[in-house]
Amino acid sequence: MSEFALEVESLVKVYASRGKAPVRAVDGMSFRVPRGIIFGLLGPNGAGKSTLLRMLTTLTRPTEGTAKILGYDAVKKPLEVRKRISSVIQETAVELFLSVKDNLLTYARFQGLDKAMAARRASALIEEFQLGAEVDRKVQDLSGGFRRRVQVAKVFMVETPVLFLDEFSTGMDPILKRQMMNRLRAEVEKGRTIILTTQVLSEAEDLCDDILIINKGKQIARGDLNTLKLLSQGVYDITLAFDCLPETIAAEVATLVPIRSSIDANTIDLTIKTEEGRVMEIVSALSRDRRVLRVEVRGASLEDIFVELTTQEGKDIA
Repeated sequence: MSEFALEVESLVKVYASRGKAPVRAVDGMSFRVPRGIIFGLLGPNGAGKSTLLRMLTTLTRPTEGTAKILGYDAVKKPLEVRKRISSVIQETAVELFLSVKDNLLTYARFQGLDKAMAARRASALIEEFQLGAEVDRKVQDLSGGFRRRVQVAKVFMVETPVLFLDEFSTGMDPILKRQMMNRLRAEVEKGRTIILTTQVLSEAEDLCDDILIINKGKQIARGDLNTLKLLSQGVYDITLAFDCLPETIAAEVATLVPIRSSIDANTIDLTIKTEEGRVMEIVSALSRDRRVLRVEVRGASLEDIFVELTTQEGKDIA
């Protein structure tokens, strides 16, 4: 078996439609993912994440290139790939006319689990995902958030070595989401490889051992969080809370050309790229002759890195 969970080589997916220019949804991606880590796949809407996931999970054939899961080619050996993966994709893949419990049990039987083992795992997951009150209801009668819980719970009925999670926390309250994040860490400790996509960048920052950022079908950055932060040296988050928000503060911040900024009540948050020596100058200028209740200056977060990298046009920094 390959030492890599994923091996992607020159992968391309082109969508063609009559009367329109072809769209290169995935444009020549090449990367490898070692086994036993949480790998983050990040990008803005339309970056190509879903198309890439569909090729990796055998749902879509690539136009060019190869994708291998644990050494098995996703085109030439799709059945072998499917035996080794579980996935939660954006589409809510649940059986709408079955109950919550029957969704779990049916999925387990399709995966070859015996009745006793399936029943034990279903009971444990129903409790873990707080589905007890909904256990006998048809999934079609559940809210979107509860349907998502059922879909995520299903993939933990089996112990495939590779798990794809696309926006896994949708519809989960903060307590349950935190429990699931702990569960994912525990799964990796057991040797599983998790491929994670999320729009909640704090999740990726907390969970991922390795991150690939893509945009417009291409790779733009790859590495762990510390490596990515080196690409955004000189990016700082500044928070200022005033006793009374100055009338001119929005205009003053605009002159700094921040990467992003927001105002909430008497507090302003901004992210800027500048020399280290200018940070306190900027804070002093915004605070001058004003009563400031709180000042915070922080280094770049994953969100800052993501925004900066995905908004740079025509600059290859991979």
